[in-house]
Amino acid sequence: MKKNAFLEGVRDGVPVGLGYFAVAFSLGIVAKKAGLSAMQGFWASFFNVASAGEYALFTSIQAKVTFVEIAIITFVVNARYFLMSCALSQKFCQNTKFLHRFFVGFGVTDEIFGISIARPGYLNPYYNYGAIAFAVPMWSLGTALGVIAGNVLPLRVVSALSVALYGMFLAIVVPPCRKNIVIAFSVLASFVLSYVSTIIPAVKNISGGTRTIILTVIIATVAAIIRPVNDDQQNEEKGAAE
Repeated sequence: MKKNAFLEGVRDGVPVGLGYFAVAFSLGIVAKKAGLSAMQGFWASFFNVASAGEYALFTSIQAKVTFVEIAIITFVVNARYFLMSCALSQKFCQNTKFLHRFFVGFGVTDEIFGISIARPGYLNPYYNYGAIAFAVPMWSLGTALGVIAGNVLPLRVVSALSVALYGMFLAIVVPPCRKNIVIAFSVLASFVLSYVSTIIPAVKNISGGTRTIILTVIIATVAAIIRPVNDDQQNEEKGAAE
C-alpha cells in the first residue's frame, strides 16, 4: 500500500518537477546576482521550496538587509502555505502520526497541494513523499544550474520554459471545476478578484502573498456559507474512495 502510494506520488510529481526545473532555472539567475554559489542556491531552494519566497530572499541578500528583515519578509511572502497546510490536514486520517504531518508540511507547494487535495479519500503521506522525492530535487537542481549557466540562455527562452508550470496547474484545477459548480465559481472568482486587487489603489500596494491569503479566506468563507459540506457526506465519500 505504501509502495503503491509512493510510486503514484512519483508519477504525479514528474510533471511538477519538470515545471519546477524550468522556473528554478530562471530563479538561479537572481541567486547568482545576489552572489550565491551553485551549492548555496541548491540548498536555499531545497529548504525553502517557494518561488516568491526565494525571490524575496535572494533580492534581500542582494540589497544586504539584516537577517531579521530577511526572516520577516520570507515569513510574510510564504504565509499562504499555512492555509494550504490547514486544508491539507483535513485530508489525513485521524490516526496519522505527527512526523508524517510534519514532513508532508515541509513539501507543501502550490502544485503539490493541488495534486494532493484532488485525490479522493484520505491522503496517504507516502503519496506526498513520492511527489516530493522528485519535485524538490528538481527544483533545487534547477536553481543550482541557473546559477552556473543561467546567463547563457536568453531571458525570453527561460521565461517561456516556465509557462509549462502554469499549464500544469490549470490541468489540476480544471477537472474538479467541471464536476462541482461551487468550485468552478470559486476559481473564477479568484481569477477576477486577483486581477481586481492589482488595480484598486488601496490594495495593490499589499504584497502578492498577503493578497492571496486575504482572497483565499474571503472566497473560501463565502463558498462555505453558500454550500457547506456535510461532515457525514464527506466521510462517506472518503470511505467509498478507500
